[in-house]
Amino acid sequence: MRSITFKMERPGKLKEGQRVIVTEGSLPSNYFYSIGIEEDPFLAMSPNIPFTERLLAKEGVIKEIIHNDRGFYVEAEFED
Repeated sequence: MRSITFKMERPGKLKEGQRVIVTEGSLPSNYFYSIGIEEDPFLAMSPNIPFTERLLAKEGVIKEIIHNDRGFYVEAEFED
């Protein structure tokens, strides 16, 4: 299992235990990932991930939603 923390700007659309889909994007030296649901695939975004740590999973599960003074974050797990 692999765990990644995503920044979520629109709280209330994801729930713990919910399955999410992964969308991959790339920059010149990194990948980044968005997670969401079929109707809205861009609900939370990952930090930049080095090419050597590419995420191969196309879906995952929300393990925890965190609210702190910096905003909302989603901890998701992937079988990678």
